Amino acid sequence: MIDNFSAFLPQDLEAAVRQAAADWDSNNGTARLWKKDASLWTNSDESKWLGWLDIVDEQLASLTRFKALAAEVHEDGFSHVLLLGMGGSSLAPEVFSMTFGPQPGAPKLLVLDSTDPVQIQSFRDKIDPARTLFCVSSKSGTTLEPNIYMQYFYDETRKVVGDQAGHHFVGVTDPGSKLEGVAKQLGFRHVYHGVPSIGGRYSALSDFGLAPQAAMGVDTEKFLHRAKAMVEACKNTPAADNPGVYLGLILGAAAAKLGRDKVTLLCSPSVHDLGAWLEQLLAESTGKIGKGLIPVDREPLTDPANYGNDRVFAYIAYGKENEPDLDEHVKAIEQSGQPVIRIRLNDLYDLGQVMFQWEIATAVAGSVIGIDAFNQPDVEASKIATRDLTTAFEKTGSLPAEEPILDQDGLQLFTDRANEDALKKDGERTLGGLIRAHLDRIKPGDYFALLAYIPMFPEYEAKLEEIRKEILESKQVATVLGFGPRFLHSTGQAYKGGPNSGVFVQITCDEAQDIQVPEQKYTFGIVKAAQARGDFQVLADRRRRALRVHLGKDVDKGVDQLATLISAALAH
Repeated sequence: MIDNFSAFLPQDLEAAVRQAAADWDSNNGTARLWKKDASLWTNSDESKWLGWLDIVDEQLASLTRFKALAAEVHEDGFSHVLLLGMGGSSLAPEVFSMTFGPQPGAPKLLVLDSTDPVQIQSFRDKIDPARTLFCVSSKSGTTLEPNIYMQYFYDETRKVVGDQAGHHFVGVTDPGSKLEGVAKQLGFRHVYHGVPSIGGRYSALSDFGLAPQAAMGVDTEKFLHRAKAMVEACKNTPAADNPGVYLGLILGAAAAKLGRDKVTLLCSPSVHDLGAWLEQLLAESTGKIGKGLIPVDREPLTDPANYGNDRVFAYIAYGKENEPDLDEHVKAIEQSGQPVIRIRLNDLYDLGQVMFQWEIATAVAGSVIGIDAFNQPDVEASKIATRDLTTAFEKTGSLPAEEPILDQDGLQLFTDRANEDALKKDGERTLGGLIRAHLDRIKPGDYFALLAYIPMFPEYEAKLEEIRKEILESKQVATVLGFGPRFLHSTGQAYKGGPNSGVFVQITCDEAQDIQVPEQKYTFGIVKAAQARGDFQVLADRRRRALRVHLGKDVDKGVDQLATLISAALAH
């Protein structure tokens, strides 16, 4: 697979990359990267976050525990492994589950990373707790979502198997975390340790990715040996011969020198979920201090004439899949003069290579852009805002009252004072008028974001993708879609801390049903509402162009209504 990486670059980008490569080589960039030299970035604490460079060798040296786990889950007859995590602890396992699929004689891996009660109930309905192994995954051990998932599913499991419930759980966490203490107290079957020097989004090849992968029956040894080939290739000099470094130089130079900061991901159907993992890696690593890469995943295909000059395209193809329509689309994009990166997997076990290549590339791009590629300050801001709201609920039994700027036809609109003034400056006071005024704020070089705090079900995703396509073809800007709260631990960093080029529509709803969190005063619905409000508060604090549309209880009707309003606004 190492040779299956190429790039078509227009002349101006090719020149910028050539200069970036010359600078990188003259400054011994690759050697300094492998020596974990923090001066490649901002010379703060970056050297403490580069443990992922060595993880493949470390995992190959300790394969027996993964083989033992695979044998255990097979012998004990588990039908499902349900991973309970968020962001860096859930996205890589989701890629493995969606890409490799169910393995013969092994349990099916499911991944829960939503506080939406309807979605949680849908997972509960899919499993028999007596035949499910739950994997509670949290680096810090204090992340809200995995902890409340664990409380709920431990309670559900105890109802079925009594005091054997702990034997249905494993933990993945950093050594000495609060979760490790809880796991010992509850009698978890195993605790697997993360590496403190590896942040969540770089943890795919650590135990956070590989313990669930092994449990679902994937050949982890084969996977790691493939990844090892990319690790060695990413030590090559000069930069042009290094698949990770060169990819990073393209991404970094495109954004820093030419304003091409929208990385549009085009993935073959067999590897389509890789985009969700890449979104977090790129956005959370680079989107801060007003700079960064905005990943664009699963955007509907359109005529290349609708693409602006602010994009780089990355085509990740599965070599055994015949995709003539996608191939032709990528050729048309190249012919229109857009930059296109091509990466091909010969088989699915090349996935580890691709992941390591992009980890290197993201770190290098961060160096070129001039940011710390390993912190996530604006994610923390959202967590604090959410915590303040849930604390208020615990004290008073309700979330703080809020007043919509408009309540009409079953929909409510919310925003902060600055956005309200901007939307109403031309005297708009109707639902359609305010939505049109919001969409009229989209300018060339911007991106449009749907932030949906509704169940992540295929039927809703399809409707929201139609909205993306209409915006893309009407406004000719990049479009993104995130389901809350999962995107808070992923692309949310770039939306708040990256370039102020996003126009946001947040979508919330009332809960048709709710689930109490055991041992807590609040429900999952309250947590989700607090997360949405905290998210919006930080967007407003960062002076983002943002509008929240509240649908009420009938999500089907509300999404259709919103789509109709947006269509009408664009046609006006």
